[in-house]
Amino acid sequence: MTATEINDLSYLRGMISAETELVDVDFDLLETDSWKQYCRSRAISSGDIEDRMRRIGLAKLDNGVVRPLRAAVLLFADDPAGLLARKATIRIFHYSGMTIEYGDTPNLLKTPKTISGPLIQQIADAYEYVVNEIATGLTMARSGFETVHRYPVRVIREVITNAVIHRDYHINQDIHVYIFDNRIEVRSPGLFIGGITTKNIQTLGSKSRNQLIATNIREFPDPPNIDAGEGVRMMFAAMKATGLYPPIYFSSPPLAPADSINVWLLNEEQPPVWDQVYDWIEKNGSIANRELRAIASVDTLKASKLLKRWVGQGLLVADDTHGKRNTVYRLSGGEDDSYEQGLLSKVVDNKQRKK
Repeated sequence: MTATEINDLSYLRGMISAETELVDVDFDLLETDSWKQYCRSRAISSGDIEDRMRRIGLAKLDNGVVRPLRAAVLLFADDPAGLLARKATIRIFHYSGMTIEYGDTPNLLKTPKTISGPLIQQIADAYEYVVNEIATGLTMARSGFETVHRYPVRVIREVITNAVIHRDYHINQDIHVYIFDNRIEVRSPGLFIGGITTKNIQTLGSKSRNQLIATNIREFPDPPNIDAGEGVRMMFAAMKATGLYPPIYFSSPPLAPADSINVWLLNEEQPPVWDQVYDWIEKNGSIANRELRAIASVDTLKASKLLKRWVGQGLLVADDTHGKRNTVYRLSGGEDDSYEQGLLSKVVDNKQRKK
């Protein structure tokens, strides 16, 4: 591997974080309302901004000159992306239907929204925008049915907060939020670190790539998180309590052109049998049509429809390497399951529904 590849891999695995890099930004550009609110909340009053930031680890002496860390710019600057000359905003796309339709007439309901500002403000503004979008009355879906979004709002806030706090700021990409008729997707640059995978995140929770950002953002008035490691488990519990499917996590392959963690919140009720299917696969690795028939007490056709539906929703992936008669189904979201494969499943499912 080249030195550049080793360096990129170190960032990707969380061994180093872009938040600790020193940047050439004047401190007077960081003495914003967000900085003043933060200082009041922490009761930091003595010294100028350079001295205060050095004491809390957000600035360092470099060749006789005090310079701020990238984390300080992200936390306090009115326009972090502009000062850093890198993508560091949240982009929100609201689509009609259940897939992105490319062509002369895109199916965007409105112009994409860009959320900028200090991170604490990005979280608040993105959360408010998404909640308003899904609460602006009923809209007629492409399927001909009215769409009613039923996500717990605290789950929406948590998934946006996690994307902002845990993303890889070494990757020059924005956070993307997609609103469809049947789901919300949040795509955050970077991959899991510290042994976290799509399979164990429910039990282990998230691990912070950006410890400075995580520990300082909780010190603002009305912080979006308490940094106690319970957010992911709360999301799973809240979705289940509402009767919806649990959050679905996808992770792109390491060193792929678009390394990202993707979270889907499905706006669909979870049938009681799904819990039994999930437990079966967790214990046995996969499930087949005959095993689903035994679990759910349904016939072959009904079991087949359920399995196809779960594949279409991105919950399962089919493995027919031993022939169609011996097809088994595994939980999706594995490290080899790409975002594009999930979208392909959605397209297939949509075509089946239209027939």
